[in-house]
Amino acid sequence: MKAISADAESINQLVNSAYRGDSSKRGWTTEADLLDGTRIDEAAVKELIEKTDTTILKFLEANQLVGCVELRQEKGKLYLGMLSVAPTIQGKGIGKKLLHAGEDYAKSIGINTMIMTVISVRKELIDWYVRHGYQLTGERKPFVVPDTRWGIPKQELEFVVLEKKLI
Repeated sequence: MKAISADAESINQLVNSAYRGDSSKRGWTTEADLLDGTRIDEAAVKELIEKTDTTILKFLEANQLVGCVELRQEKGKLYLGMLSVAPTIQGKGIGKKLLHAGEDYAKSIGINTMIMTVISVRKELIDWYVRHGYQLTGERKPFVVPDTRWGIPKQELEFVVLEKKLI
């Protein structure tokens, strides 16, 4: 289900709980040991939702937001980012469902290539994406935080680029 502007607050809370701070350490997707600060804020989520080239899909259980994923059209490919699942229920297949929903969405708009960036030291996460058909492209990108609101690296970081061709 597509997110709307009214979902910005709950998406912001979900994403930050999945990636940063002590709450994120209850799940396996945490970046708390790599970065301080927040992953995103409510205004930025709302801005993403309102962009014409971006869609945020949300996953609800019992009418409660427990997962989301950002999908952004980029040069004929669909960039997948901000895949988030509530830390206390990670490992139950919700991430996989969101990943497949993103791929289905790409096909529905005529895009046959998914692309993403993952922090290079996140081996377990990279391996998870590889098991789901994504391949390392060999391309690396610098980890640049344009604003300290989006995280303060605790070490030098970089991104690896993964891609998947959809059939």
